[in-house]
Amino acid sequence: MQNFFKKINLIIKDPSLRKRIIFVTVMLIIFRLLSTIPVPGIDPIKLQSFFDSPVGDVFGLFNIFSGGGLSKISIVMLGVGPYITASIVMQLLTMIFPKLKEMYQEEGEAGRAKFTQYSRLLTVPLALVQGGGFLLLLQKSGVVSQLGSIGMITNIMVIIAGSMLLMWIGELMTEFGIGNGTSLIIFAGIVAAVPTHLAQMLVTFTPAQIPLYIAFVIVALLVVLGVVVVTEAERPIPVTYAKRVRGNKVYGGVSTYLPLRVNQAGVIPIIFALSILIFPQMIFQYLSTAFSSGVVHSVSTVLLGILKNGWFYSIFYFIMVFLFTYFYTAVTFDPHAISENLQKNGAFIPGVRPGQSTSEYIAKVLTRITLVGAIFLGLIAVLPLAMRAITGIQSLAIGGTALLIVVSVVIDLMKKIDAQVSMREY
Repeated sequence: MQNFFKKINLIIKDPSLRKRIIFVTVMLIIFRLLSTIPVPGIDPIKLQSFFDSPVGDVFGLFNIFSGGGLSKISIVMLGVGPYITASIVMQLLTMIFPKLKEMYQEEGEAGRAKFTQYSRLLTVPLALVQGGGFLLLLQKSGVVSQLGSIGMITNIMVIIAGSMLLMWIGELMTEFGIGNGTSLIIFAGIVAAVPTHLAQMLVTFTPAQIPLYIAFVIVALLVVLGVVVVTEAERPIPVTYAKRVRGNKVYGGVSTYLPLRVNQAGVIPIIFALSILIFPQMIFQYLSTAFSSGVVHSVSTVLLGILKNGWFYSIFYFIMVFLFTYFYTAVTFDPHAISENLQKNGAFIPGVRPGQSTSEYIAKVLTRITLVGAIFLGLIAVLPLAMRAITGIQSLAIGGTALLIVVSVVIDLMKKIDAQVSMREY
């Protein structure tokens, strides 16, 4: 505890660190102010009814990643979702186009800067598709008034501009603040929604629900504990550097380890699976609303009913998160490249031959530990659905996915602040 207060004192006294924290705070306040400005033509009463209906459940988790802006249909309703999706798509494209992979992994800072620029450019059409799709669906549902062509184009342009503005704010926070700006924006949206949901729970509170709330708190604490353990869990692979003689000096001979994280993919598989699950539901919902009768209406209604079936949705969601965890880990972590780097630096894994054997050994270990991470992410993803089915609480804001994001961001932020404090002490 004494060490904690000592670090707090160092944070307050360090002008550079203090400025970074103030900058992040100011940017988050600006983000929250932007999220309260609605796009023109919104009916607040119909909007609330829409999100309270089963149709609104489709967007419950997506609202988390928009920072809460979607529930208000604000000018930043898409949040940093399009930018995150663009970044994921660009990383997936590295598996298809070798030049992109070379740019991202081998060209250093200049290559990564160019890669990031491509992600920014891809954000614009993705924001156009997502914003236009949401507005059309909301217009058919009566939440947004009937807009003419000019009104629809204007609203879509405002939504795209809001998404790009948040992307810019997130990058400024990453550069001039502490931590990852994009993650902090999502974190702020989740935390800002907590008081509202707690107030709703207090309004509907009855003494008979005390055991339910106690169980809810216990589950939340267990989820936080599990997230911390899995996020910090590593599988160390021992690595030894061969001795090299240069002149009269001997270099190498040092033993260290290569840390492989259990949850190598973070929350990216959940975001990707969620995007894929929401897209067909949006299409079928729009078709069933646009066509009041006929074959298209009947087929769309049936398919929408299947997708909204609790058991089918949960199982399919779990499988997709599980598969995307392996897929994204394979995209972002290349055992062959690690093996080559070890060989170039005169390092080897004891008992394993350098080269192809080392690559196969790392891939084997990674596959085994990713199984644990994939199962954990899948369970975290379906936890809000299970909790809602058991408790009857409709709110998804304090679900497993939200807790995973919050705890991961807090851990990362604490590490960044601790690193800054350590540098100050030196």
